[in-house]
Amino acid sequence: MTEEDNKWREESTRILRSYLVRKNIKYHDLAKVLQSMGLNENANSIANKLSRGTFSFSFFLQCMYALRIDNIELNLEQHIGDK
Repeated sequence: MTEEDNKWREESTRILRSYLVRKNIKYHDLAKVLQSMGLNENANSIANKLSRGTFSFSFFLQCMYALRIDNIELNLEQHIGDK
C-alpha cells in the first residue's frame, strides 16, 4: 500500500467518523441499524473497518443511509491536497 493510498483511506475514515460524531452515534448503535437493514455488522466489525480504513463505498453509503444523511459535501483538496 502506498502513502497515497493511506491518505485516501484516512480521509474516508475521517469523513465517516465525523458523521458519527455529529449524530452522536456509537459503533454499537450504528451496528443495530445496519443489522435492521439486513447487514451482518457488529460494533467490533465496524471499529475494525474504520481503524484499517478498509471499507467499501457501498458500506459507506449504507452507513450514510443508516445515519439518515441525504447529502454529503466533500472538500478533498482541503484535506488531501495536491499530489
